[in-house]
Amino acid sequence: MVSQKGSHVKFARSDGSSIRTAIVPRHREIAVGTLRSILRQAGLTPDEFDDL
Repeated sequence: MVSQKGSHVKFARSDGSSIRTAIVPRHREIAVGTLRSILRQAGLTPDEFDDL
């Protein structure tokens, strides 16, 4: 976690040559499309996300 503002959290990860960031809403439930978008921004596949 990099930072938090209101109900959203900012995450970042480095893949060696660049840094990817994703803004994630802090709600009990996240819509499927929102989760897919977050995973795409983070450069994660659904399987990689499940392994976290």
